[in-house]
Amino acid sequence: MIDRKKILIVDDHQDNIFVLENRLDLEGFKVITALDGESCISLAKECKPSLILLDVMMPNMSGYEVCKVLTNDEVTKEIPIILLTALTNPEETAKGFEAGAFDFIKKPFSRVELLARIKSALRFSETNKLLLNLEKINTFSATIKKTNHEVKQPLTLISLAATAIKREIENDELDKDSIKKRVKYIEDSVTEITKTLEFMKSIQSPDVKEYLENLNLNYFVETSERLT
Repeated sequence: MIDRKKILIVDDHQDNIFVLENRLDLEGFKVITALDGESCISLAKECKPSLILLDVMMPNMSGYEVCKVLTNDEVTKEIPIILLTALTNPEETAKGFEAGAFDFIKKPFSRVELLARIKSALRFSETNKLLLNLEKINTFSATIKKTNHEVKQPLTLISLAATAIKREIENDELDKDSIKKRVKYIEDSVTEITKTLEFMKSIQSPDVKEYLENLNLNYFVETSERLT
């Protein structure tokens, strides 16, 4: 079954939505639509589209405001947003990027440009997901290696202490101080292992926020220079 990427189109003019929806449907995309910012936010959280085409000039909530809400929400922050606008000055472009937009498409736009920018955004999004998954794999791999190293030594001490206690028990006269000393080794080793395991439990996912911010920033700078 072919994976049809889901795109959310947001515009307060139904005719604009119709044109975009028709073009994207012909290209094999699955399209959902919204006529205002509030509906866009709700649909984005519910449907989790692969991409959002968001008109800038809308009543009540502008595209900039909607973009800022979506990019600051944990559920929707990874969805790339392309702003659709007739505004061409550099200040408006900068305002869009500051709100978290991935790219701009300036009206009127051609079919070729529309599809090229959509595909670019989708490729970037997929690359981000791949990098995140690779980072997770690398992080947990490093954690396993660290755990192996941290646990190996206390386990060795436990084994040696147990052997020493066993040997001491077999003697005719018990050296209680010697046994207590070995027991202390075991207790300390158990404490170290417990700390290591607690550390492992605390690792839920890798911290790659700074990496992604830098990655997006580089793209935004390049895109801004290209568009202005």
